[in-house]
Amino acid sequence: MSRRRRKRWLLTMLTGAAVVTGGIFAGWHYMQPQLVTYTAENGTEMKFRTDGDRFMEYGPDGTWREMFVKGVNLGATSPGHYPGEFPLIKEDYLRWFQQIEDLGANVIRVYTVHEPIFYTALVDYNRGREQPLYFIQGIWSPEEELIEKQDAYADHIEQTFKQEIEKAVSAVYGDADIPDKPGESSGKYKTNAGKYLMAWHVGTEWNPSMVNNTNESHPDVPQYKGVHFSGTQDASPFENWLAELLDYTAVLEKKYGWEHPMTFTNWVTTDVLDHPGEPLFEEDLVSVDARHIQPEEWQGGYFAAYHVYPYYPDLFHTDKTLQTIKDENGEYNTYKSYLRKLKAEFSDMPVMITEYGVPSSLGISHLGMGGRDQGGHNEVEQGEIDASLTQDIYDEGYAGAILFMWQDEWFKKTWNTMPLEIPADRRAYWLNVLTNEKMFGLLAMDPGKQEQLNIDGKLDDWNALKKEEVTVWQGKVDGIKEMKMTHDEAYLYIGMTLDQPFDPDQTLLRIGTNTLDGGNQPGTRLPDRTFSDGLETVITLGQDAESQVEIAKDYDFNKRLYGKDGYGMLPEEQENAADPFHPWNLAVSLRMTPPDTRSAQPFMNEKVGTLKRGTTVPDQSDTDSLTAWQYNGNQVEMRIPWMLLGFGDPSSLQAIKYGALKGGREFETVAVKGVTLIPWLMDRATGNISWPGGEQKTLDVKTLPVYSWQPWEQVQYSERLKLSYEEMQKRYEQIPSFQTE
Repeated sequence: MSRRRRKRWLLTMLTGAAVVTGGIFAGWHYMQPQLVTYTAENGTEMKFRTDGDRFMEYGPDGTWREMFVKGVNLGATSPGHYPGEFPLIKEDYLRWFQQIEDLGANVIRVYTVHEPIFYTALVDYNRGREQPLYFIQGIWSPEEELIEKQDAYADHIEQTFKQEIEKAVSAVYGDADIPDKPGESSGKYKTNAGKYLMAWHVGTEWNPSMVNNTNESHPDVPQYKGVHFSGTQDASPFENWLAELLDYTAVLEKKYGWEHPMTFTNWVTTDVLDHPGEPLFEEDLVSVDARHIQPEEWQGGYFAAYHVYPYYPDLFHTDKTLQTIKDENGEYNTYKSYLRKLKAEFSDMPVMITEYGVPSSLGISHLGMGGRDQGGHNEVEQGEIDASLTQDIYDEGYAGAILFMWQDEWFKKTWNTMPLEIPADRRAYWLNVLTNEKMFGLLAMDPGKQEQLNIDGKLDDWNALKKEEVTVWQGKVDGIKEMKMTHDEAYLYIGMTLDQPFDPDQTLLRIGTNTLDGGNQPGTRLPDRTFSDGLETVITLGQDAESQVEIAKDYDFNKRLYGKDGYGMLPEEQENAADPFHPWNLAVSLRMTPPDTRSAQPFMNEKVGTLKRGTTVPDQSDTDSLTAWQYNGNQVEMRIPWMLLGFGDPSSLQAIKYGALKGGREFETVAVKGVTLIPWLMDRATGNISWPGGEQKTLDVKTLPVYSWQPWEQVQYSERLKLSYEEMQKRYEQIPSFQTE
């Protein structure tokens, strides 16, 4: 065969193979389930719409059916990063999408435009699926400028907001090339994800003072009349401003041939109800009413969306008008009562709760009725409460429930630990379990050692750690063979081996900590003995009720910030307590006094230094995510949160300083070498004490080693589905996604 003939023969074979392969691919593609959409008479494509107070999906059988939206809010970051850094990759999204679908959710809500890879990953994930995972696209408002200028009509705010709307719509439809800008998503958006969009969710929680000032400053704003959304005759200036932004979103989307339901973000603070029992004026100052905006020739429809938590504002535990429904334990379910009142205002419009939930954190910042507090829950309790809130939302006739949050977010902050997290720009580099906002997720972002060390009183798993990661102290203390120490982004871990089996009914184990010059002597906790320098904290392990971390009177952050030298709110008995060590407390409610507030409310704080004994071993009947310590035979194991030891930022070895607060309000930190741990045992029956000082009555702290570590800029973490995931999965299975006629 000649070279020319061989070449012709090869080209023929390759062409035939390409045709066959293309035919196979075309056949495979043809056999894949196709998304069924509704085409209106004017050619507009639709998958979702609203009908009266119902949210509707166009089903595979070509009919509209009522849907209950079950979803999770999805953040844009991971530990060690801030939201504007967008560190997530396609594999992260694909893994999470599968877990979210397995949860039983049918939608993801995102707050802002993600990187292009999010939309590509979602389309790839949904390809070939009979029931896709949908998304609600949030559009972030210029929140900081709105709060700063206190006026929605101030220069450039509307222009900035409209630019963000343009970016969102074009990104969703794969029609954007966004240049790099620090702190914002960017890139070439080429994947059209519009068919998997469920709704548009415009804006953020509105600052009530800003809304009120906008209304008062612009009384003559004309009624907005748009192409697809208009303000009603009752619309306030702020609501007319919102109507224009919804209309702008709709007009832009219509260019792509689609219509989707529209909503804007709202919350309890600017709801349409009156709350006579709310103590703060600002929390019941002004309303933003979705009924004052109406769609015009927008078949996709319109619904109201609220963020509603069972503990904020304070009205959930102070407003007697909400104490009308009792739960199975005989306690008032003010959350359910609130939902019922709110839904009654929207008889002709669907309402979704697009944020709700509780965190699985040691820290707590607000109190709710029936134990539905903002924090202080283990993962099982978190799941039980989240599930019960979901059921309340469904039972009260809402169109959907979107849980806050999918993943834990280390960068988050909350009001009662913000003063102590210093430097503030390093929050993302460590996990402060006292900051509840970090731990709302169903997906845990565990610190580096959590996969390696189970808190169960057995130290054999410590042997798998690298030698350089563990410090061993073998001081001369009768009854104590050795003490091991290691750490990660959330905890200081301590493993102790004693001479005899530990019995908390017979023996108290204490560890004093020293990081700074100052502090207090332990007093009755170590009778007739003193240190050359005071202690910052004392760790006590004994019976369950007494196991805790206590903080030195002179160091006590709660006393220094809220006592007579700070805000002057601390109750007298706490201010004047003579004990050299105090319970480790966090404020959960500040004192409120008329005429500054509507009603008087006392200062309240909660003890967060309690050390719970249990196990973190997975799949055990008594597994408890808040476990701090356990013993087994002659071994004792514990993990102590960094902030309980006085650290404002362990990643840079910054400890909170002594002394007067800056301006009476601001703590400061200082770099330290580490922490010195001083253990002692006390026999309950005889009072005999074994400590590093032996027969001496005074011990020079500087003769003991300092546990130190290298500062870190990179974090180690692992993902884990929390026990709360299982609880929510069960509840989602029980709640139908679609209503049958």
